[in-house]
Amino acid sequence: MYLPKHFQANERETGELLGGIRAADLVTATTDGPYATFLPLIHDPAPGGFGSLLGHVARKNDHWRLEQIGESLVIAHGPDAYISPGWYATKREHGRVVPTWNYLVAHVHGRLVIHDDPVWLEQIVRRLTDRHEAERPEPWSVDDAPRDYVDGQLQAIVGVELQITRVQAKAKLGLNRPPADVDGVIAGLQAAASPLAGATDRSRRDRDS
Repeated sequence: MYLPKHFQANERETGELLGGIRAADLVTATTDGPYATFLPLIHDPAPGGFGSLLGHVARKNDHWRLEQIGESLVIAHGPDAYISPGWYATKREHGRVVPTWNYLVAHVHGRLVIHDDPVWLEQIVRRLTDRHEAERPEPWSVDDAPRDYVDGQLQAIVGVELQITRVQAKAKLGLNRPPADVDGVIAGLQAAASPLAGATDRSRRDRDS
């Protein structure tokens, strides 16, 4: 990842990116070339380390059975948005501004481990389900489905675990620009109802403190 020092995410931003992953791209170098799968994931933190990302793929998906070369990579995206130069105070001063794109992203590297244990799989399915159903007024539960149906569905998937070795997290939020420009960007993002507004504002306050 191209990661200038002033765009390196701080510890809070990195933690939010990992904990906020809902679905992401899992990319593995294999003897057949790069192989990628977009899948739901959940972060399992570990004391003193980065922990793991857990999920599952269809058994018919070759991703889990291909011979791996080195580590795998998960590309996880946070909020992103187009940044108009019209939001910059410096536009009115000298006009030497251009559009850009601001974003949060993490490249999560690690060892890919395959799990074909129904008990492990059911735990992950339940954790993923509970997480994404929690905001619904009437959450669906795995227990709402017949047991024999659940067992059959578990046989059709295989678990994946990325045991994280390092994280490259990038917060391209324009905080390297003059404070008045940053304020203009936050105001513009707030008017556009972009979730990047909150991320930019929190990061500015973190770095000012």
